Amino acid sequence: MPHQAATRVRRATFGCAAFAWVALSFTACRSSADQATPLRGVVEPSPAVQGERRAPRQLGIPLGLLVPGERNAITDVDGVQVGHCTVQQGRIVNTGVTIVRPHSGNLFREKVPAAIAVMNGFGKLAGVTQIRELGLLETPIGLTSTLSVGTVTEAIARWTLALPGNERIRSVNAVVGETNDGYLHDIRNAHIRPEHVLAALAASSSGPVAQGTVGAGTGTSCFGWKGGIGTSSRTLPPRLGGSTVGVLVQANFGGLLTIAGIPVGRELSALPYGLPTPESTDGSCMIVIATDASLDARQLERLARRAFLGLARVGSWVSNGSGDYAIAFTSAESMRNGRGRPLPDSRLSPLFLAVVEATEEAVLNALFLAARVEGHRGAREALPVDTVMTILRRHRIVPAR
Repeated sequence: MPHQAATRVRRATFGCAAFAWVALSFTACRSSADQATPLRGVVEPSPAVQGERRAPRQLGIPLGLLVPGERNAITDVDGVQVGHCTVQQGRIVNTGVTIVRPHSGNLFREKVPAAIAVMNGFGKLAGVTQIRELGLLETPIGLTSTLSVGTVTEAIARWTLALPGNERIRSVNAVVGETNDGYLHDIRNAHIRPEHVLAALAASSSGPVAQGTVGAGTGTSCFGWKGGIGTSSRTLPPRLGGSTVGVLVQANFGGLLTIAGIPVGRELSALPYGLPTPESTDGSCMIVIATDASLDARQLERLARRAFLGLARVGSWVSNGSGDYAIAFTSAESMRNGRGRPLPDSRLSPLFLAVVEATEEAVLNALFLAARVEGHRGAREALPVDTVMTILRRHRIVPAR
């Protein structure tokens, strides 16, 4: 990791550690194994290039009808910020935290309309019922490893309580999702700590978003290859409303990898996981959707449900053990705290197309940009992009060289 990025995260972390509750947690929750776990926050400069790996759009693969935003990331939606903290220690620890903030202000005071859709509920998503009841999001969204949801939930709640203006707050609904990274990560031990959450919060920015083997995607697998964090966006033309939709995924699921309609997974190595069996548990995918369109919670739930069509496009069949959730919110200032007037439903179809396309591309970005990881129970190889491109050329999806 670049020295400057490491320095920024260390300073941010030590600044946040001034909170008394954090100081107490340092003393109370560190085991000898935990003390050896390094705190490593990652903020990469480019959303399209991770080392020598390139995103599918940069390789000429056609993905959808609509045009991406400037960064082709969820941060193309005005106000949205993303931060990562990656935690790695040799082959044992490969995990992290990813934070999505709908805006940079006090979210508890300026709540945003939100909704959650569940495709398959074999997962752990904290904060579901209050969002379904009230239709409002009052904290940043956290993503992490399955057995670290509790730690991240408490850390986000404590961070929220410590914000100026929240001194009298006695209830916080933190929203935290997960995927199981137990193949590459020592998931049973508590390697995620409150300071990792604070580092991701402090690193949050509205700029380019690091993708691939980073943050909550550090230990994930997808279609038998290394998965990770991916993001994409779509901006509608003025005649369709001009709104932007951005998607971020924590990709960790199986199926038959399909790119631009071609069943690439069949030609790479048949089905990496084999045909599904009754006990198949290869999942999951957390999907975070942001838009600047003036939508209410009911409409956002409709938007969130369409994201699963993006998973289907890349070849997921949503196995029994898969935890597949979509969380959608609007950053539109006019809609905060239950105010505002939503768009008529008759104008939603272009937004539905945008979320399908952005979800599909976000998953592919996670795969194409992820690097090989040697992990706790074995290794996950990076997607063999050169071979994939050969397959797509043979099918005339991309031009021959």
